[in-house]
Amino acid sequence: MSDSTVPSEMSTSPDPGPADLAQLALDYARDGVVCVRGVVGPALLARVATAIDDNVAHPSPLAQVASGIDDPGLFVEDFCNWHRFPAYLELAQATAAVARSLMGSRSVRLYHDHLLVKEAGTRQPTPWHQDQPYYDVDGRDVISMWLPVDPVPREATLEFVAGTHAGPWLMPRTFMRNEAKWFPEGSLVDVPDVEADRDGFPILGWALQPGDAVFFHGLTLHAAQGATGRRRVVSIRYLGDDARRVPRQWRCSPPIPADATFPLLIDA
Repeated sequence: MSDSTVPSEMSTSPDPGPADLAQLALDYARDGVVCVRGVVGPALLARVATAIDDNVAHPSPLAQVASGIDDPGLFVEDFCNWHRFPAYLELAQATAAVARSLMGSRSVRLYHDHLLVKEAGTRQPTPWHQDQPYYDVDGRDVISMWLPVDPVPREATLEFVAGTHAGPWLMPRTFMRNEAKWFPEGSLVDVPDVEADRDGFPILGWALQPGDAVFFHGLTLHAAQGATGRRRVVSIRYLGDDARRVPRQWRCSPPIPADATFPLLIDA
């Protein structure tokens, strides 16, 4: 199936109703990803955009440049900044009900926030990968929201291979050098070469406007190309009822202290 597949999306207000959430949950169970239009209203979106710009200007020790020195643009990432920028926590709280409905969970906690900014002209792609193998979390109730504060055209948006949330876990590698720094080499199946056979995979993706978001499972295979225009995104990662932290013998991404607490967004 090619990337011309008609993807699942829902146009909602910032507070989706029960019927909307029920359909989204069915689509999520099938594909491992859904698009929610207008999930965040203008006032909160403005606060999040300001927080992103402040975060870029004042990065944390976990910040990293994810593009090469020869890239005409710049790809910057940062993690775990909700303590410093209240708008990130506010965003997580405002969207937790959608995450809960998609997971079918009673409770929702904030695992972490992830800043992803690609400046205009960035060539560095985000390679195909799953998120959860980089984490120190087991369980099925692991979901991310990816929300831009700039318009994102279809060619620069996050893309997904539908159905890959069913597993298996795939080998996590470094984005720029393709190194296995987490699970030992050969212990997990490698990520398939999606770009070599795009027509062979059910690829989903959406052009997004500020306030739209995609929600996807921690095992859903995804990737993105470079950016022609500035692409500022914050991703919120949530944990549900069966998600549990587990000890790893390596430095996870992001590296979260063993004694860290995760804000309870919705109580069971």
